Amino acid sequence: MNDLNSILEPGMLVRHPDRPDWGLGQVQSNIGSKITVNFREAGKVVIDGTRVMLLPVFDS
Repeated sequence: MNDLNSILEPGMLVRHPDRPDWGLGQVQSNIGSKITVNFREAGKVVIDGTRVMLLPVFDS
């Protein structure tokens, strides 16, 4: 998992860099390299943290 994904914790808000149409997402879990995120427009998605670097959102 890349360093930025390793700081993600449940409750944090993120965006998927390649899928802006998914909207804002809330991290549900971050276990190993699997990050489960509930996106506003795409629902619950499991992200492979070794392939995708999610972008933390600190002010929405």
